[in-house]
Amino acid sequence: MTTFLPVRLSPARLRSRPRQRARGAFAAWGVVLPAAALSGIGLLLVLSATRNEPGSTLLQRQALSVGLGFALMWLLSRCDLRLLRAYVPVFYLGGLAGLVAVLTPLGRTVNGSHAWIVLGSGLQFQPSEFAKVGTVLAVAAALGELRDGERRPGAGAVLLALGLAAVPIGLIMLQPDFGTMLVFAAVTGGMLLVAGVPVRWFAGLAASAAAAVLLVWRLDLIRPYQLQRLMVLADPDADPLGVGYNATQARIAIGSGGVLGKGLFHGEQTAGHFVPEQHTDFIFTVAGEELGFAGAACVIVLMLLLLWRGLRIAGRSPSPFGTVLAGGVVCWLAFQTFVNVGMTMGLLPIAGLPLPFVSYGGSATISAFAAVGLLAAVGRRTASA
Repeated sequence: MTTFLPVRLSPARLRSRPRQRARGAFAAWGVVLPAAALSGIGLLLVLSATRNEPGSTLLQRQALSVGLGFALMWLLSRCDLRLLRAYVPVFYLGGLAGLVAVLTPLGRTVNGSHAWIVLGSGLQFQPSEFAKVGTVLAVAAALGELRDGERRPGAGAVLLALGLAAVPIGLIMLQPDFGTMLVFAAVTGGMLLVAGVPVRWFAGLAASAAAAVLLVWRLDLIRPYQLQRLMVLADPDADPLGVGYNATQARIAIGSGGVLGKGLFHGEQTAGHFVPEQHTDFIFTVAGEELGFAGAACVIVLMLLLLWRGLRIAGRSPSPFGTVLAGGVVCWLAFQTFVNVGMTMGLLPIAGLPLPFVSYGGSATISAFAAVGLLAAVGRRTASA
């Protein structure tokens, strides 16, 4: 009787479906659980960093952002990759629209960057965070569209991917927000690497980047505070009460925690607000002081677990689009985590990048969960292939 059944309804196929669903669920939970754990730790750290601010609603706002992020993550994780691919233009053009809107009277300047949109009652968001999702999808679509017989993207696909990435990078430079611009550049380079683009392209990109840096320097486009951040990296103790204050206080807070920390809600540096922006970009200093080396290492291990599962999803995807998409998300989260932790420990210049899932920030939190949703969608598609 089974001879007349379609292949998709054969007994062997039917028996394999529960195993496929189980593998798909494991792939999804493998990235969702670390993200959920990091966001839980983040809420505790935000509470500790803002507990002495009367009337503060930052914790409630962050909890709302986590809830919205979970909802968006679930929606994206249920999407078929073909559906995501079909809506790439919508995601990409929507991200560009937000970046353009920042340059209109809707835009506001926060911490030196004209990168925010404020919509009454204190509601504000950062369009560049959502543009990351659209750009990763667009670049993955360009590099993942292989012709018959191709094993890696051709020159046309690479040029298209670079062009798609160049537009949001250019708009972000007009803000200017060089930290976010570096994220876009690093993610694009990582996706080219995952796609198997020949080495000569990277040589050309390196030369172009060097020329761009030289042009920026010669045209005096670097703002004084950005140049001062580079000088602080070379000599952190040169001006500990001036331009080096943030980096100095961050190192003191992390170092004072020791191995096990001073205990949650018992950090003297945190309670005294000695570290500026300790609930956002410098949230890792709260973990270092109050949870110590053990707690800070736990945050890093959870992120590494998420990134490892993301790499596994990328490596097992039968679709070039899925492989490059998952690889782009991993590059995004890895680079941003590396820069954030590095700058709080004085190893990198201060770039103003939040720690994914942990730092306070609605736009960054929601977009990070959207990225995990994309990873889960690729993982589910891999298991059912």
